[in-house]
Amino acid sequence: MNQIRDHEVPLIGRDPDLLEVFYREHLATVKAYFARRVDDPHLVADLTADTFLAAMTAAPSYRPDKGRPIAWLLGIARNQAADVVRRQARRLRAESRIQGRRLLDEDSAARIEERIAAERHTRALYAGLAQLPARDRMLMELVAIDGMPVHEAAEQLGMKPGTARVRLHRSRTRLQQHLDTHSDPDHSDEGAAAAVLAQEARP
Repeated sequence: MNQIRDHEVPLIGRDPDLLEVFYREHLATVKAYFARRVDDPHLVADLTADTFLAAMTAAPSYRPDKGRPIAWLLGIARNQAADVVRRQARRLRAESRIQGRRLLDEDSAARIEERIAAERHTRALYAGLAQLPARDRMLMELVAIDGMPVHEAAEQLGMKPGTARVRLHRSRTRLQQHLDTHSDPDHSDEGAAAAVLAQEARP
């Protein structure tokens, strides 16, 4: 058996054979998802393992009518990656509170403040992404950030390519409106924000 049926996914937490098939079927996709976001191969391996462990626990809640198994699994992967980012951010904030004021002279502090201001647009972008519906957010990430062709992203998320293009257009419009409202106009063309909004979706 090379792949399991959608209605069998809720059983992977208690059926080792189904779990092995599910794991082999989706391992490469999950590893690639993290490899595009994390530059530490050990962390990629840890996040991949954590994702499948979380999937085993969450398996009974999987509903085939809400999307394909890979879309559900990538949603779990996204949560794992977000947890790492939050933990790293908390650690960096703690370290900066302990050492920052003592180690930074006035010029260094000013440069950091300038960098924070310059990245405000990117932070606004990710805040806007977080407000999109889950499937639209995942579609935008796969196409605009990961560079996946629309038809492949649509297939992974269980939607038609035409529907995916409509959703992408609608999401970009919502993101642009969010950025127009919440970002600094002096940095409107910088970084990840410009990349996401300017990315031409491949068919």
